[in-house]
Amino acid sequence: MAKHSKRFNEILKQVTPDHYYPLTEAVTLSKKLATAKFDETLEMHFRLGIDPRHSDQQVRSTVLLPFGLGKTVRIVVFAEGEEARAAEAAGADIVGGDEILDRIQKENWMDFDAALATPTMMKKVGRVARILGPRGLMPNPKAGTVVQPDDLERAVNELKAGRVEFRNDKTGNLHVPIGKASFDAEKLLGNAQAVLEAVTRAKPAGVKGIYVRRLTLTSTMGPAVHVEHTSV
Repeated sequence: MAKHSKRFNEILKQVTPDHYYPLTEAVTLSKKLATAKFDETLEMHFRLGIDPRHSDQQVRSTVLLPFGLGKTVRIVVFAEGEEARAAEAAGADIVGGDEILDRIQKENWMDFDAALATPTMMKKVGRVARILGPRGLMPNPKAGTVVQPDDLERAVNELKAGRVEFRNDKTGNLHVPIGKASFDAEKLLGNAQAVLEAVTRAKPAGVKGIYVRRLTLTSTMGPAVHVEHTSV
């Protein structure tokens, strides 16, 4: 069993075991417990009542956080020719085709936070799917990251403003960041509410019974704070 640090054990005393906090209180407490020497990220962790083995019970969507994530997002756009020029005009940080794909494939280069691609590039981008996919960086139409050239400006602006993609893992859990601990509690709460609404809208039609079984809020180096189910 892993041993916790003295700092962790001290802040853990501030969390009431087996108590489920209203969302507002949970946000305030998680922010208070983020006492590490760096600006921790707060995340919402969902235990979903889905069967991840079934394709019709996958939860995958995006949410535009009203107050952003508090970090600079480097965006790569896979495009060539006129489409590449449109991506550059849209404000993408890195734009290219085969040369970037070769670098990813040969050097495992991934010095970016989000990736977009135009439909005509997807056949080429497919060759790095095994590299980008596990890291959540593979462009996908369902996530809104495969976009038409005339829609690139909107997509780039949304990513830079705080659009977050989420999808369940193989155990049926979902993890979504809501901002930095240095944010005002009101901003974190606004982002958290946006995530709740997005996850609720993304409920697969095939799911029966309880959709969200458990919800916890935690900072990068802090303990989990259980959120009251009735506030979900």
